[in-house]
Amino acid sequence: MVKSTKHLLLNDKQRDKMRAAGRFNAELLDHIRPQIQAGITTAEIDVLVHAYTTGHGHIPAPLNYRGFPKSCCTSVNEVICHGIPDQHTLKNGDIVNVDITSIVDGWFGDQSETFLIGNVSDEARQVTQCAFDCLYAAINILTPGCSISEIGEAIVEVARPYNFGVVREYVGHGLGKSFHQEPSIPHYPDSRFDRMPLDPGLCFTIEPMINVGRFQGIIDPLDNWTVRTIDSKLSAQFEHTILMTEEGPELLTITENGPRPGHKF
Repeated sequence: MVKSTKHLLLNDKQRDKMRAAGRFNAELLDHIRPQIQAGITTAEIDVLVHAYTTGHGHIPAPLNYRGFPKSCCTSVNEVICHGIPDQHTLKNGDIVNVDITSIVDGWFGDQSETFLIGNVSDEARQVTQCAFDCLYAAINILTPGCSISEIGEAIVEVARPYNFGVVREYVGHGLGKSFHQEPSIPHYPDSRFDRMPLDPGLCFTIEPMINVGRFQGIIDPLDNWTVRTIDSKLSAQFEHTILMTEEGPELLTITENGPRPGHKF
């Protein structure tokens, strides 16, 4: 675990590069949004992501990252994260998290959103709402210099009344000219991060993964990527890229057409 983040703090020019990367990534999500409905395959979602990204002269970061074979992650129902797009057809009642990351002039924008497909169960709606509210509860406590551990404390306070599990193994992360860099951003209280400040100039993601059941996941041995809930219960996630400024947090991946704080699913 890194002891200092001072070497990761961005100057004004670098901050503008991150803003541009986040802005494009949000535009990409809005571009594919109307197509994410019953009848589309997750592979077709991936084709849309790849075509729009490369068509604008940018790079889909997941493609070939540590051997990942596609341009985005599509995690359906009990899949927590890192689902590989394939011929699975989305159907009424599914939930799917679409996680996209773009490289724009060497800088990374990263976000994800969970979509409800048609008429979903009360449980599916609740876990999606919980994940969304967890993300914004964490964002709302951010102030310049606050400790990383405050993020996890805010998230578990939202999840606790639902009796939902907050995933621990997969966390948020620093972001800049690397896809995943320090610091780690756990979504649960971790005293190791009590004295780790989020200083102005630091860019990072918050991306809570919330399970209806137990918080543990298991990696599919057939592809070594797909992470499913250990009890096969539903999981949902939302993610933003955030730049801490001298005035407070700046969300770099706000979409035009996506859900806003206070949204009810």
